[in-house]
Amino acid sequence: MSRHRRRGAWRPVAGAACALLLAACASGAVGSAGTGPAGAGRMGGGMSAAQSNPALDTGSSLGGQPAPDIRLVNQFGQRMALSQFRGKVVILSFVDSKCTTVCPLTTVSMLEAKQLLGAAGRQVQLIGVDANPQAISRSDAMAYSRAHGMVNQWDFLTGSLAQLEAVWRSYHIAVQIQRGMIDHTPALFVIDQRGRERKIYLTQMAYTSVGQSAQVLAQEAASLLPGHPALGSRGSLAYISGLPPTARVVLPGVPAGSVPLGPGQPRLVMFFATWVAETSDLRGQLLALNGYAKAARHGRLPGLVAVDEGTTEPSPGAAAAYVKGLGKPLAYPVAVDATGRLADGYGVADQPWFVLLSASGKIIWKHDGWLSVPAVEAAARKA
Repeated sequence: MSRHRRRGAWRPVAGAACALLLAACASGAVGSAGTGPAGAGRMGGGMSAAQSNPALDTGSSLGGQPAPDIRLVNQFGQRMALSQFRGKVVILSFVDSKCTTVCPLTTVSMLEAKQLLGAAGRQVQLIGVDANPQAISRSDAMAYSRAHGMVNQWDFLTGSLAQLEAVWRSYHIAVQIQRGMIDHTPALFVIDQRGRERKIYLTQMAYTSVGQSAQVLAQEAASLLPGHPALGSRGSLAYISGLPPTARVVLPGVPAGSVPLGPGQPRLVMFFATWVAETSDLRGQLLALNGYAKAARHGRLPGLVAVDEGTTEPSPGAAAAYVKGLGKPLAYPVAVDATGRLADGYGVADQPWFVLLSASGKIIWKHDGWLSVPAVEAAARKA
């Protein structure tokens, strides 16, 4: 199965967003939270701190121009139109229905933004539009919605390829296939109650900033709602540094206990999320790695640790429930990265993601996607 990444181009009117995206095109990624300024994680939750946060897009104004109408079907097969949501604030995103990179971050930030508004969230409508030209069936839209706990939380719209291409053009969304990978503009719009485009945001590939992105979205929505409702909670919008492999950390274990990480011995770390089961045989891959763990116990290979990327999971207990449901025990520890700082510090840009570390905490090798156990063992011998 092909891997999926996100990038593209944006209309000239969104100057700040365009500059961000041009930089992303040059690097092949949409931001990184692992390479921020020194002293990151400082306190301060104002917009000035947010604007200096390289892992957070605070949005670009679209001047209130009318949002092009969209007429497609949702994950249930119901005909939907953007115009039917007049009177509500709409948060609209373009999402690849098979995405394993930045789209899950976008989806989580949308849902958390609505939740931050409490009762006022009923006046906000979440909409996704499929941006994968190779996976546009209603079952694709439903599978993504189910994997991310969004079935009854949004309308994920799709249609014929010609219909979708018309929508992409009307919103200036670049969609292309390069070397088997789907590339598209990681855009998210806030549309007011009169159907006018207010802000455009570009999701950054930074796990630590998911909650911050949600807060920025919620603040924009609140500014448009009657009475400007207060958010249920607020946190700092300043840059949050990742935790590099040289840092000693202790993560919560699954289903219980704790898992230490850091220098001292070579180690293979595998990052994953339960929603990867939508696009690959997650159960089979996790159980197959028991073979690697057995070889590692005999001292021939670095020990394996699996880390669930909790910031993108549909619920806090998703990893524990999934591991329990495997039917067979895993022969290696599983931990949860609840803040995203480990993933960003290790340079994770997809799920699954392998990182091989030396005893000093140096990254020797990394790999995007699943590998056979013999291939993992061959790579691990480099340590």
